[in-house]
Amino acid sequence: MATRRSTPAKAKKPQPRAKKPRRVADSLTVSVLQATLESTADGILVVDLAGKIVSHNRRFEEMWQLPTAMIAENNEAAGRRRLVQHVQDQLVNSQFFVDGIQERYAEPESDSFDILNFKDGRILERYSIPLRLNGLSVGRVWGFRDVTERRRAECVQDAVYRISHTAHRADNLQELLRAIHEIVGELMPAKNFYVSLYDPKNDRLEFPYFVDEIDLTCDVQPRKLRKGLTEYVLRTGQSLLATPDVYERLVEAGEVELIGAPSIDWLGVPLKVKDRSIGVVVTQTYSQGVRYGPGELDILTFVSSQMAMAIERKRIEDASREQSQLLQQIVDNIPVMLVSLDQDGRIKWGNREWTRTLGYTVAEAAHRDVLAELYPDPAEQQRVRASIGAPTGVWTDFRTRTRKGAVLDTTWANAPLGSGDWLGIGMDVTDRKRAEERYRAFIAQSSEGVSRLEIDPPLPVSLPEEQQIDLVYARGRIAECNDAMARMYGYSEAAELIGSRLVDLHDVEDSANREQIRVFIRSGYRLSDSETRERARDGRPRVFLNNVVGFVENGHLVRVWGTQRDVSDQRHLEEQFRQSQKMEAVGQLAGGIAHDFNNLLTAILGNTQLLLRDLPPGDGKRQDVEEIRKASERAASLTRQLLAYSRRQMLQPEVLDLNVVVAEMDRMLRRLIGEHIALVTVLAPDLDRVRADPNQIEQVLVNLAVNARDAMPDGGKLTIETANADLDDTFAQAHLGAVAGSYAMIAVTDTGVGMAASVRAHLFEPFFTTKEVGKGTGLGLATVYGIIKQSGGYISVYSEPGRGSSFKMYLPRTETAQKPGAAGAKERPERGTETILVVEDEAAVLLLSRRALEAQGYVVLAAGDPADAMRVVERHGGTIHLLLTDVVMPGLSGRELADRLVARRPGLRVLYMSGYPGDAVVQHGALPVGSAFLQKPFSPDGLARKVRDVLDA
Repeated sequence: MATRRSTPAKAKKPQPRAKKPRRVADSLTVSVLQATLESTADGILVVDLAGKIVSHNRRFEEMWQLPTAMIAENNEAAGRRRLVQHVQDQLVNSQFFVDGIQERYAEPESDSFDILNFKDGRILERYSIPLRLNGLSVGRVWGFRDVTERRRAECVQDAVYRISHTAHRADNLQELLRAIHEIVGELMPAKNFYVSLYDPKNDRLEFPYFVDEIDLTCDVQPRKLRKGLTEYVLRTGQSLLATPDVYERLVEAGEVELIGAPSIDWLGVPLKVKDRSIGVVVTQTYSQGVRYGPGELDILTFVSSQMAMAIERKRIEDASREQSQLLQQIVDNIPVMLVSLDQDGRIKWGNREWTRTLGYTVAEAAHRDVLAELYPDPAEQQRVRASIGAPTGVWTDFRTRTRKGAVLDTTWANAPLGSGDWLGIGMDVTDRKRAEERYRAFIAQSSEGVSRLEIDPPLPVSLPEEQQIDLVYARGRIAECNDAMARMYGYSEAAELIGSRLVDLHDVEDSANREQIRVFIRSGYRLSDSETRERARDGRPRVFLNNVVGFVENGHLVRVWGTQRDVSDQRHLEEQFRQSQKMEAVGQLAGGIAHDFNNLLTAILGNTQLLLRDLPPGDGKRQDVEEIRKASERAASLTRQLLAYSRRQMLQPEVLDLNVVVAEMDRMLRRLIGEHIALVTVLAPDLDRVRADPNQIEQVLVNLAVNARDAMPDGGKLTIETANADLDDTFAQAHLGAVAGSYAMIAVTDTGVGMAASVRAHLFEPFFTTKEVGKGTGLGLATVYGIIKQSGGYISVYSEPGRGSSFKMYLPRTETAQKPGAAGAKERPERGTETILVVEDEAAVLLLSRRALEAQGYVVLAAGDPADAMRVVERHGGTIHLLLTDVVMPGLSGRELADRLVARRPGLRVLYMSGYPGDAVVQHGALPVGSAFLQKPFSPDGLARKVRDVLDA
């Protein structure tokens, strides 16, 4: 506010004036004065010494917004007080206004000048001079001039200058915007003020400056463009004064929506630089007492252009400063040596890493020949100088000596600088060199194969899969590998394998190999634990486990690094193990079938024998029954072969000389194979003994001879050979199922058609045969396998198509001498009168057993299950001499039933029967060792004989 000025009154000499008629002169003077008063743009007020209004013009009423009635009441003291109060209510500093009036009345001869500021933003200049009549002061004339627009223009112009000046002085954008807010706040109400800048790269608004009395969030996060008033101004590029009415119209038109706290007046102006909107400056009000109008819009619009230029310049400066700071930080902290050299190799500047690594400061480098100290060898120094100016990107290795005398492995490249100097770029690669040496040593000593496959020329990864697979084979060559990998292929060292093509190593006809490369491509050119089938140098197939990763550069596969392990032997053993498991599973199935079938055959054979006893010799039905008996015996023979395969048949082992067994079978085997096949025996004279069932060994030789005969339809030679053999741990590890030890070997070799690998894989499976339907049961070799395994031995086969087959059986050697054999069984079973309890859950077997024993004179108590047996024993008061029970039954087992009955009736004899062989059920814990046992199927005579033996024992 301008200070008040007052001027003391001066004494004036009255001037003589022309005499006119008084009435005419006064009338003319009043008329002129009145016209002058009304035509002036200033507000004029004339008051007497008492403060009463003598005269005023309309402009005065307009300036002070005075009703005519209020002026008319001025003659009264109360009216004057109301008028003064009305005036005071409009002023920012009303007391200043009152003080000025009082000072003038205290000095009636003085004049004055001051400035009045209105609450609505207007600015008036106030002038005051004394009113004199005939040299005497009779009142005072007040003049009021509205200088609002002039002063506002001056302030705005000053604000523009200050903004420009602040832009140069502010350290950053935040400081600049804070100063702009203060400057705008001096021009207009701007308590709520923010600046929003548009980020075209991310298509979003940023709010680097935000001050609001309602929304106290100073740190407003960037946001995507929406439909707010800010976006509307940015989109249209036009200033906007959004009063409540204007805002409602924009909302109804769908142009904007409310974002943030609702304001009363919202004033936004685009910030433009060369017709490009970079953002929006906004000020808003939340109070009815503060409203915006065209004047505030003009002010903000006027200063916005200078604001935009200042903001843009500051943003550029900030970005440049940040970029410079970033580059400086990179240069200072990058673990790479940077040094500036002139064309003569003199060092002009170096970064921190250069100083840290080599030990020299830039100041030292400027006053001494540092290159000569770094490279004392003249030849090396000359090589360094020659490398200055080499093409960009070419790296050269040097041995560099530091200030402390340490010698480092370094590598350097250079790039031209605009001044004609060169930028040297260096790295200390001492640790890397040592690591590479350790890595090379590790790779060389590794037991795993390591290789680098170069694809030359590089393969475009955009090609179809099949074409990529073909080109990997066609273009892939081993560029680097270790000795371990070379040995996997049968080479002595890596140099012999390097240069080999992938197509020469892979079995490209194997679809699995192509599939592995297809998976490699689909997995982003990397693969873990994949198996490939390849060939060694001598043609042997090998299986490798691979881990590989491809390197793609500029859309091309350029190389493949990988490791591999030779798992050929492991996969072979796994295949043998799977085959063994399969054979074991089939054997269990075969044994179970034989057990159930034996129950049926027991009933059939037993009943046919009983039926034959009852039929007279000339009865025509005997022939039909005999056919039934023969068919049943053939079926029983099949079950014996199944039991032999499953290793569950009853063996009667004894100490054997295999040479004797072969010699005794010579004539029978010759008749069996026919005259078109020559039989040759090669028997070791010092052959050790084995412990085995002679009948089963004979069965083995017969089955193998028949198999050989069928393989030589046009004749050939069958060789049976014996020898002692010692199998070591290496053999046992390579042949699953074999156990290291001393064996007697018997080999059966033919010169027949041989077998392919696919046939050998299923050779010992029951019911597997290559013969036509009706000419083989598929149990011959399965029986051989079962007998040898049950005898504790091992069997192997070697065969190739067109080269015959050789079966080698290894039986453990023994030194035990043969004990004298027991007396032969009686021809006819003896009769008896004892009481026998028969327990069998198979009804047909139970009925047969009862009939057979009753026919021999025994008293039979029959029970269909263990529970029934317990009830029979409770009801029977007499002695029970023998319990004949099945082993496997529902509820209690045969052993559990026997234990309970023996506890109740001491002295009770027990005879077990089962479709499983006795040693199998003993080994599985179903029977105690040494138990009396009867193998199904059995005949009535066999049952009676066994019962008699147990009772008489």
